[in-house]
Amino acid sequence: MRQIVLDTETTGLEWKKGNRVVEIGCVELVERRPTGRTYHQYIKPDRDFEQGAAEVTGLSLEFLADKPVFAEIADAFLEFIDGAELVIHNAAFDVGFLDNELALLGPAYGSLRQRVTVEDSLLLARQRYPGQRNSLDALCKRLGVDNAHRQLHGALLDAQLLAEVYLALTAGQHEIGFGSGSEPEPDTHHVVLARPMGARPPLRVPADDLAAHAARVEAIRRKAGVSLWAPAPAPAAETEAA
Repeated sequence: MRQIVLDTETTGLEWKKGNRVVEIGCVELVERRPTGRTYHQYIKPDRDFEQGAAEVTGLSLEFLADKPVFAEIADAFLEFIDGAELVIHNAAFDVGFLDNELALLGPAYGSLRQRVTVEDSLLLARQRYPGQRNSLDALCKRLGVDNAHRQLHGALLDAQLLAEVYLALTAGQHEIGFGSGSEPEPDTHHVVLARPMGARPPLRVPADDLAAHAARVEAIRRKAGVSLWAPAPAPAAETEAA
């Protein structure tokens, strides 16, 4: 199974207000293992940031001025994610922005869900930890993922952290029926198979040991009145009816 853990950074919180994508970060997993393949792209938004958005990301219009616009990177981005399952934290946000970017290019590009399936890790976290904070930072702390280097929001860094969080969050689910496939995925435990044993050699007990054991059992029987090690008395023979 091929999965792409994805994150975006934007000029603001709502695409309906004209905000645009300024950064995309993706990490590829195959059979729940990182392959080392990533996709990372800064994008010139052709509009200003909303108040506070630039501070969260550390990006600026000056930095993005020489970066490509979305139309120039769309084909390469879609090729990277095509046919995969996207893992996104609060998927409605990122999917909404990316669908808007595709719509601005024209109907030929369609929507994201025509090319991929989407798994929302925020919904998974809420199911596992109801009533608790389930932000990426909170999950990193809860699941033991080191995010000390996350001073600002960055799409590729956040995708890398989310990949670790997602794998920890879903560890073992395929063994108990939550996986998407019919066959269980292999785990990381090593199984040692015992070699088949042949017939055991006969055990020969010296006569002196047998005699000592019999004497000990008899001594126990005399003292206690019964011995668990003494052979059971033979059943009395039944008298045949005349």
